[in-house]
Amino acid sequence: MASLNFHHETLTRSPLDIVEHLVESNDWPFDRRGDDEIAFQVPGSWCDYSIFFAWNEEVGAVHFSCAFDMRVPDDRKPFVHELLAMVNEKLWMGHFGVWTDEGLPMFRHAMPMRGTQGPTLDQVEDLVDVAIVECERFYPTFQYVIWGGNTPAEAIAAAMIETVGEA
Repeated sequence: MASLNFHHETLTRSPLDIVEHLVESNDWPFDRRGDDEIAFQVPGSWCDYSIFFAWNEEVGAVHFSCAFDMRVPDDRKPFVHELLAMVNEKLWMGHFGVWTDEGLPMFRHAMPMRGTQGPTLDQVEDLVDVAIVECERFYPTFQYVIWGGNTPAEAIAAAMIETVGEA
């Protein structure tokens, strides 16, 4: 079996320093748990989103998650898993999952950093923006399935109706 030989470049600073810069410039409350983790809250129209970035030097990647405070009851988990498959088909970047221990729906993505000096401010802003847009777009579908008792197909159909014009 062939093995790959490769050399990882060592970053001169934590890739999460740029995330902290974005958070501070937006006056979002945050918790920096060292060089490898940062958590903060971003307000949305449905709820405040809990955002978490983690740097894994061994893997050479930044992991990102954006969770909303909506617990999935055990009896609705099969329906939510079906909904996840349908929602994820509509995404260009990242994916939705459920944090099993807490039962929280969340948007997730990872950014490989090998060969770079870390993420740019624009990349971090784009990632947070995409996550918030997708969470705002699909928040109602999760509510319809979890609390409304709708099927995933009904929830997607109801949430994906586009409004035309102004009231």
